[in-house]
Amino acid sequence: MDQEGPRGTIRLKTCMVGSHAVGKTSLVQRFVQSVFGARYHETIGVKIDTKDVDVGGQAVTLVLWDMAGLDRVDSLTESYLRGAAGYLVVADGTRSATLATAIELQAAVERLLGPVPFACLLNKSDLDDVWEVAGAEDELAGRGWDVVVSSAKTPSV
Repeated sequence: MDQEGPRGTIRLKTCMVGSHAVGKTSLVQRFVQSVFGARYHETIGVKIDTKDVDVGGQAVTLVLWDMAGLDRVDSLTESYLRGAAGYLVVADGTRSATLATAIELQAAVERLLGPVPFACLLNKSDLDDVWEVAGAEDELAGRGWDVVVSSAKTPSV
């Protein structure tokens, strides 16, 4: 979904993908509403939010598709991903298995969408005492990935 909206606003569909409980919903809530909820809420299907941002003087509406946690791309997931202008692959830095899943998901999404922009969020950096993915930033950067260490609980901005 890369469309022009009212008054020249560009609308960009951006999907959030990753395993269960990596913090996709919390990241979206922090970004859209500037709040953090400590209670876990499982996303069923997809939850869609929007956020208006300014990118170099251009009004952009990000249409954020917060997808239920997944370990593989299936036909339902494919239908949610279609039309995405980009996506965020989220892994929980305190569970290394979610990083392995994120790598697999990125490959599957790229096969489906082609070379659209994406970034990897290594989430839950506020839990650095139980961090399991030390060195992952360099490994992923070596793959050509843009990587951001994030925390919905304690945002850097």
